[in-house]
Amino acid sequence: MVTWQMESLIPPVQQFTEEIMAIKVTRERLITFLLETPMFEKLVPSEIMEIIHIVGIEQYQAGDVVFREGDTGDAWYVLYRGAIDVLKHGATGEKKITELGPQACFGEISILDGSPRSATIRVTEDSVAFRIPREAFGELLDDDHLVAYKLLHQMAILLAERQRTTTLRLSELLNASEITEVHKGIMSIVGESSVRE
Repeated sequence: MVTWQMESLIPPVQQFTEEIMAIKVTRERLITFLLETPMFEKLVPSEIMEIIHIVGIEQYQAGDVVFREGDTGDAWYVLYRGAIDVLKHGATGEKKITELGPQACFGEISILDGSPRSATIRVTEDSVAFRIPREAFGELLDDDHLVAYKLLHQMAILLAERQRTTTLRLSELLNASEITEVHKGIMSIVGESSVRE
């Protein structure tokens, strides 16, 4: 894994290192990308500029582990490029419960409560992710940055939508007649909720 901090990229743009140029992440591209990502889509470019200094850029190779189930929830991520698997440990070992691609956010509940990770995230192809540390985000909240509160609000909306969807799906599973239907449904629900932690 290779990590860079966005604050070293802001102005002047000429300060980009060769490695960062290789992954082609400019300040403008980062802003555009985040504005197109559901968690950030309600923000305006000037608000993205308020948080860009806490965003780290992490580059992973296929097979790397971003974090493991049980690790401390110290940051959340937005996948910029590549693909990852979400794995859950069970009686028979790790099991893939879902996969994620670009613009997927994962681990964002750690911003709220710092609980241990509920799943392992393994990179399946060379990937780049943006990392937002819990501590730095907390400082934005402590300093009353409106953008931090807007992001918390957006997280709350997305979590409420997921909770409603989960409740509906669980209700539907109560009517399932086959145990395999129930098992598949529960695995899907667990997969979606584990991504957020």
